[in-house]
Amino acid sequence: MKKNMGKTDSILRAIIGILLLIFTLIDPSKYWWGLFGIIPLITSFVRFCPLYVPFKISTNKDEN
Repeated sequence: MKKNMGKTDSILRAIIGILLLIFTLIDPSKYWWGLFGIIPLITSFVRFCPLYVPFKISTNKDEN
């Protein structure tokens, strides 16, 4: 799996994921926001976004 996300993209996704998880802790009745928060966290740690593949998008500047 080739990385297709740059550092800035990865950091922004991690922040969004953490914010969604915090929102879930504040209001547990909206637990599904936490489920949506897991997706950007996983993609930020792996630095691969499956939605970028069909559109041939890559924000990774370190393509080796």
